[in-house]
Amino acid sequence: MPVISRMSVLIGLIFSTFLIVSSFSYIKRQEKKKVVFFGDSITQAAVNPGGYIDVLNKKLSEQNLSSKYELIGAGIGGNKIYDLYLRMDSDVLKKNPDIVVIYVGVNDVWHKASSGTGTDQDKFVKFYNAVLAKLKAQKIKVIVCTPAVIGERNDFSNQQDGDLNRYSNLIRNIAQEQQLPLVDLRKVFLEYSLANNPDNKESGILTTDRVHLNPKGNEIVAEQMWKEISKIR
Repeated sequence: MPVISRMSVLIGLIFSTFLIVSSFSYIKRQEKKKVVFFGDSITQAAVNPGGYIDVLNKKLSEQNLSSKYELIGAGIGGNKIYDLYLRMDSDVLKKNPDIVVIYVGVNDVWHKASSGTGTDQDKFVKFYNAVLAKLKAQKIKVIVCTPAVIGERNDFSNQQDGDLNRYSNLIRNIAQEQQLPLVDLRKVFLEYSLANNPDNKESGILTTDRVHLNPKGNEIVAEQMWKEISKIR
């Protein structure tokens, strides 16, 4: 084959390869960011009308961003951090997410008093780090959240306030050590209660039952989560 013909074939192959690579790159850019919300009954309810994932979807629609994000709920009632670890392959990794939002901790604290099956602090940290390690191994971006409330009294007279503060600090420390975005719902809910709960009510401000979110609670959680999700490129 003449040199010129061989050069033409080579140039053609290079150009074709470039077009294929460019096409794949374009498709990749057009794919939705897949966000999995990983947690307990609060997240399980979040996909229902008015739940925080539903609120986020409406916010995306209002901002013409629905084509850029796919939001997936992966919450199961009663779950603690070790439950998340045990089901993360099937409920999170199989979905190939770009971002995972971890919102857990209430049951790890609450069940200590209610059924004696909570999670000790050292085990909580160990399992939390194990979950993070599996996600990071897959190059998945992670956002972590502190548990908000188990009772809405704002003078720290709720039964589990001490433990809830301690476990929130554990998550804050993990976020700082691993340089992860933090949605500090514990702090945000307390600040809201101080400003909007003058009668120091136990529920009805941001929750329906001391734990699960009412419409305003879902709105605030959605707003706080979106602040961090929207920063991830």
